[in-house]
Amino acid sequence: MNTQDFKEFIWEKGKELYRTMPWREDTRPYYVLVSEIMLQQTQVERVIPKFEAFIRQFPDVTSLAKAPLSEVLAAWSGLGYNRRAKFLHQAAKMVVETYHGVFPRIQADITALPGVGVNTAGALLAYSFNEPVSFIETNVRTVYFYHFFSDQDVVTDAELRPLVEDTVDQEHPREWYWALMDYGAYLKRKGVRLNSKSHHYKKQAPLKGSVREVRGQILRQLTSGTLTREALEGVFKGDIRFLPALNGLLGDGLIEIVGEDVRLSA
Repeated sequence: MNTQDFKEFIWEKGKELYRTMPWREDTRPYYVLVSEIMLQQTQVERVIPKFEAFIRQFPDVTSLAKAPLSEVLAAWSGLGYNRRAKFLHQAAKMVVETYHGVFPRIQADITALPGVGVNTAGALLAYSFNEPVSFIETNVRTVYFYHFFSDQDVVTDAELRPLVEDTVDQEHPREWYWALMDYGAYLKRKGVRLNSKSHHYKKQAPLKGSVREVRGQILRQLTSGTLTREALEGVFKGDIRFLPALNGLLGDGLIEIVGEDVRLSA
């Protein structure tokens, strides 16, 4: 398939497979940033209700920036990878303090926001500002691997990016990436699993039995309020994962210990 045929095919698939999402109905930068951070390692179906609840509680970047981290972590509970919530909170503060609440439109400025890499910045530019930039994420990789790299075992993003750049629609990049995302999700539902071809692929470790599982459980306990160290340890009944989980949360600044009390960071 040549690139022109590919583009026509993707547009047709995009019309056929379009999925409604709140951050598509309203593409303001704040909504897109929240959704992109939530969607890192979390499926769309799980994100939508959490996104809607989060936006009800923090309707704009200023309200998020002003909120204590403890409230943000409580609102994030259930999404996992809680450092994402802290990064999002820090990014909101930076937008308010550095840019007076107006999201920057230069990629270097966007990537300077905590927790925002090149591809998240690209998504923000494409979705919110309709800029014809290139960015790569798992659904994008799936589509291009399926159509252009079927005979290649390992593909780097450096190899993939020129093709993404060459095919992005210059006039309608927002809708183009929506079409790619929806088609990529469709391929995955059909059993197409090609991201292991990526040189950058890292298989997500199972949650069950991991230290990460206990980290999430500790945070959920603390969303109800402060607990003594003894009481918190008692919940986990000698689980050897408790101490590394607790220390990890302390190191990430997600919790704090004051005297004998453990609580979410303010």
